[in-house]
Amino acid sequence: MRAVMAGVAGVGKSTVLGIVSKKIQYDVVNYGTLMFEMAKELNLVADRDQIRKLSVDTQINLQKKASSIIGKMDNVIIDTHMAIRSPKGYLPGLPEWVVRELKVSSYFLIESDPALIKERRSRDDNRKRDSDTVEEIAEHQMVNRYFAVAYSVFTGATIRFVDNPEGKPENPSDIIVQSLVQHD
Repeated sequence: MRAVMAGVAGVGKSTVLGIVSKKIQYDVVNYGTLMFEMAKELNLVADRDQIRKLSVDTQINLQKKASSIIGKMDNVIIDTHMAIRSPKGYLPGLPEWVVRELKVSSYFLIESDPALIKERRSRDDNRKRDSDTVEEIAEHQMVNRYFAVAYSVFTGATIRFVDNPEGKPENPSDIIVQSLVQHD
């Protein structure tokens, strides 16, 4: 089985995923990291945050290559994004050719209050993120929901929207683990 866990930058997805991975027998693969490794090997980027600024065609080619690799894995949670905000607009993180290759059974969209996400981002020195307003973060979460529903309709996979409140990452983790166990 393949499950997707997604959320905007700063929502706490990595923290939640870390807890989930300790409780369940699934491998975790980060879609963006896989794409970054490919792009870096081709000398297209120096850091991961530059991927979303590559041409749309280049991003699509990287998506296709990464989905081909992940599509051969079993019992995996795919850490990714539903929508990628690029200079030209929102790009689907899981376009049709990707979801077809991945054969996802469940989607999980981690969400939080946009003001809380902005605060979390301001504390994260590990990434070179764009400085989004609270309104832009709210819009991105809304677009993520639209994309997630579209992916679910296209694939027939279940979808859960899971809130990640400040200081309680075990709450969304427990919901996700319970859903995955019930799905098996």
